[in-house]
Amino acid sequence: MSNASSAVHQEPVRRYSNVAVALHWITAAAVLFQIWLGFSMGEPPQGGAFNWHKTIGALILLLAFARLSYRLTNPPPPFPDDLAPWERVAAVWNHRLFYLLLIGLPIGGYLAVSAHSGGEPTMLAGGIMLPTVPGIPKEWGETFGELHGAGAWALIVLMVLHVGAAIKHRFVSPRPSSGRMPPLGLPGEPTVVGQGSAAH
Repeated sequence: MSNASSAVHQEPVRRYSNVAVALHWITAAAVLFQIWLGFSMGEPPQGGAFNWHKTIGALILLLAFARLSYRLTNPPPPFPDDLAPWERVAAVWNHRLFYLLLIGLPIGGYLAVSAHSGGEPTMLAGGIMLPTVPGIPKEWGETFGELHGAGAWALIVLMVLHVGAAIKHRFVSPRPSSGRMPPLGLPGEPTVVGQGSAAH
């Protein structure tokens, strides 16, 4: 993760690599679709929408591991000095909590499904059968399900804060730092890749 305690004067601003940008926006699209599915399934969750919900959850888990692996092996660009210290701390913790939820929510959902599966595989989209974890009591499944729901709301709150910060830095009080994540840079404000093998 970027170091919240330090910032570097940047001309031009160093942005995330194309790989990180692609993983970011694919994850964002998957999470938004997943939230819509979550509100569309009804109670108890079942049928085609639920199968897609489980499938997208598995995809989000894979994307989270891919993003985390890439981030650990290709450290993100340092923060520019136009961000206040509190904003840098908020950004770091927002990312940490995002990763916690992007990994924890699919796992919690999988355990909840496993508890009610009777040891049988569960169906994903396209008729794909996913093995479940046997032996989880149904009472635990109820707990995992409640935690899954609470975590989903926490993820929504984080997304609102994240999007709000992006809108603030791009439109309300425009700053060059908005260019760290394309295509949100200011018009005419140059950036260079500051992550991965293409870093300048």
